Amino acid sequence: MIRQAKCKTPRKPPPKKPSSNQKDPVGVYCRVRPLGLEDEECCIEVISSSTIQLHAPEGFKTNRNGEYKETQYSFKKVFGLSITQIELFEHVAKPLVDDLIHGKNGLLFTYGVTGSGKTFTMTGSPGQGGLLPRSLDMIFNSIGPYQAKRYVFKTDEKNGLEVQNEVDALLERQRRENNMPVPKSSSSSSRQKDPEIADMIKSEEAYKTDAVDEDSSYTVFVSYIEIYNNYIYDLLEENQEDAIKPKWHGGGTPVRQNTEFIPPQSKILREDQNHNMYVAGCMEVEVKSAEEAFQVFWRGQKKRKVANTCLNRESSRSHSVLIVKLAQAPLDADGDNILQDKNQVTVSQLCLVDLAGSERTGRTGAEGTRVREAGNINQSLLNLRTCMEVLRENQLFGTNRMVPYRDSKVTHLFKNYFDGEGKVRMVVHVNPKADDYEETLLVMRFAEMTQEVEVARPVDRPICGFTPGRRHRNQAFKEELSRKLDERGGPLGGDLTSVINHLAHSLPPLPSCELTDPHDDITLPRLMEALQNRHRVRQMMIDNYNEAANRMKSMLQDLDNSQISKDNFIHEQNGKLVELDRILQNSRAEIERLEKKNKMQEHKIDILQKTTKIYEGDKRSLQTELETREQRLQREQSEKRRMEQRLNGVVTDTQYKWEKECDRRVNAMQLEMQNKLWVKDEKLKQLKAIVTDSKTSGRPDPPPRQTQPQRPSREELPQRPSREDRLQIPSREERFQRPSREERLPAKRSASPSPVPTTTPVRALHRRSRSAGGEKWVDHKPSSSVDLGTVLQPVIPNAIQVSTPSEKALSKCDRYVLTHQEVASDGEIQTQLIKGEVIKTRGGGQSVQFTDIETLRQELTTVPRLKRKSSEGAPARGEQTDGSWTDVETRCSVALEMRAGSNMGPGYTHQGITKRRKP
Repeated sequence: MIRQAKCKTPRKPPPKKPSSNQKDPVGVYCRVRPLGLEDEECCIEVISSSTIQLHAPEGFKTNRNGEYKETQYSFKKVFGLSITQIELFEHVAKPLVDDLIHGKNGLLFTYGVTGSGKTFTMTGSPGQGGLLPRSLDMIFNSIGPYQAKRYVFKTDEKNGLEVQNEVDALLERQRRENNMPVPKSSSSSSRQKDPEIADMIKSEEAYKTDAVDEDSSYTVFVSYIEIYNNYIYDLLEENQEDAIKPKWHGGGTPVRQNTEFIPPQSKILREDQNHNMYVAGCMEVEVKSAEEAFQVFWRGQKKRKVANTCLNRESSRSHSVLIVKLAQAPLDADGDNILQDKNQVTVSQLCLVDLAGSERTGRTGAEGTRVREAGNINQSLLNLRTCMEVLRENQLFGTNRMVPYRDSKVTHLFKNYFDGEGKVRMVVHVNPKADDYEETLLVMRFAEMTQEVEVARPVDRPICGFTPGRRHRNQAFKEELSRKLDERGGPLGGDLTSVINHLAHSLPPLPSCELTDPHDDITLPRLMEALQNRHRVRQMMIDNYNEAANRMKSMLQDLDNSQISKDNFIHEQNGKLVELDRILQNSRAEIERLEKKNKMQEHKIDILQKTTKIYEGDKRSLQTELETREQRLQREQSEKRRMEQRLNGVVTDTQYKWEKECDRRVNAMQLEMQNKLWVKDEKLKQLKAIVTDSKTSGRPDPPPRQTQPQRPSREELPQRPSREDRLQIPSREERFQRPSREERLPAKRSASPSPVPTTTPVRALHRRSRSAGGEKWVDHKPSSSVDLGTVLQPVIPNAIQVSTPSEKALSKCDRYVLTHQEVASDGEIQTQLIKGEVIKTRGGGQSVQFTDIETLRQELTTVPRLKRKSSEGAPARGEQTDGSWTDVETRCSVALEMRAGSNMGPGYTHQGITKRRKP
């Protein structure tokens, strides 16, 4: 068994590059729609034939400062309110039709906001034909006498054309007429015109292309598609009308069980061998007149998706594309029949695109399907803008970014126009009313950017090697032959034999040939002589005719030779010109390359200069900031040193004052304790004396009257420390310093204390809270505070409670406290008391300077049962003594952790309830 060799897929040929290095920018035109009757304010002004100016309407600010900002935009030409359809066609579409007839491609599309007049510009109305019908009329006015018979050019399924001979074309026509009749030309009197498209173009407004190649035959094919929701549909299919209807059986029941509509079959895009995009399976109709072509277009236009919105009564919901394909092939050497060579067929096409308008659903009031349609329309237009931006960036800066043609069917279909050859023109439509100002601004920016995109200039098609003027010479020869035959009374047409027979019949008549006698010897010889003379004359005429024909042929050959020599000379000169043009184009391309490189270098230099300026500015600002921070640091350090010195002095003074205060308090406490001990000793002595006297005598004398001890005067009492003395706080080392053993031991009391004056013991005065005095507090408790319900609560006496502090409340108080609650790390709510002093400002107001923060936190503790015995003796039943057993149980205790600063004094007291139980 022989194994077959594996076949590899042939490599796809690279896309053809434009044969011409010359490029032309996209031609962008602007047309302003007239203002409606109900619209009063206008935001567009036509300044010149190539410039318009936009100004923001009232109530709309375009810059940050809130001022009006006017912007101007330039176009290749601006068409104002008074422009006519014929003037627009002459400037925009007529050059594209000329290029189409000369074998070059063209693309024309309209762009703008919904309701700006795009469809009117493209189609027009009766009496005011748009660009499309005028283009068709100009095409057939130019090629009308040189059209080939129907079906001589036959389309294939791969975007190509084939040439058939007249016999095959005749058979094809008969077969088509029997199976599927084609629409005949609408110029016949039997067919009535559609009133909606009647009288589109007046006879005096007809245009015709000059310098049409007369030695070629032409045929026009028309196809019409729409791009709806990013799907391509053929509008010329016969079953397009029934595509959305359900299919039914003969009995009246639908094929499907449900009543879903069958969607129309969409088409796909393919690429032919020349790397041109085309719609596969699209119907191409061969037309022979402008009326027939427009009838085909109007038949598809009735199937296009339109809908009623708040901004447009007949809003296009899809992008429509009319493709006019012109095929031309040269005649043979005789100038009578079409050359049967497929490679000699030239195909050019003109695409007329009516893009759907961009819209905002909020303004159009779209719902449901209309919202989806608007989204797809805006997305396709956005992708068109993205492709233009990438093309512009690649051409200006020499980058090689990929252009996203495949993101949308619109850009993918016209990919070969921007990457290949062809002329592209765009007509931007704007509505001057104030409501469309924002959308118009975006359209203007897109148009301004599109003008910077360049497209390769199409080249002329190669010249055929046959002698020019073949058709004209063939027609002249036939006309001359017919004229000579008319002069001789011959027929107007026929071959050489029929002509000669006619000349023979024009000879004198033959003599009488009737024989009455069999022995007649005169009639037959006379007839033979007449026949010989007639034969001699006929032969002479044939010789003369052949001689004249030979002379005519020699003359024609001489003319052909001279013409060929002239053509060869012209061809040589054209070759030299082409060579010079090639050199010139190479020079121009090199100049353009150097200019682009120069622009890129200048752009880089500008960027580097700007970056350098930015860095220098940053450097200066950083240096300034560094110097400022150094000065601030020096000031802070000097301030810190001064503060340390001042604090050291304050600490020293405070320490000294507290030492004096502690000594004074210790002395006062010792004195008080000595007085108490002395009073107790005196009482015991008196009691002992009484007991002793009662034992010696039965009835003791009454004890002497004890003199009441006098209370010491104010001068003898220890003086209360001043406020400055109270604020003196001992240092941390002094507060936590452990006293020595001598200091911890109590002072030894003598057996007989020294007598003291009989006065009331001096009682040391305790320090009083500042909040209990004349100072008043502002107790700020926000309304969002949560009542925790604990037993111990902070209470601030002599305070004004407010939920929001006010200047009136602060003016009446000296201190301020804020109750703040937050969630602690353990999940419990802790309360913070933020304290401060109220200080009067220089302007007459009040400010608060915070000095302390206290944190109150809940903790659950368990206290064990405590039992102690105060005396050894057992008390009597029912008596309560100080030395009895006690059992204290804390039902609920709340520990308050106080974190205090150095400048605070407790301004609140804690109130709680404890229960004591005794056995």
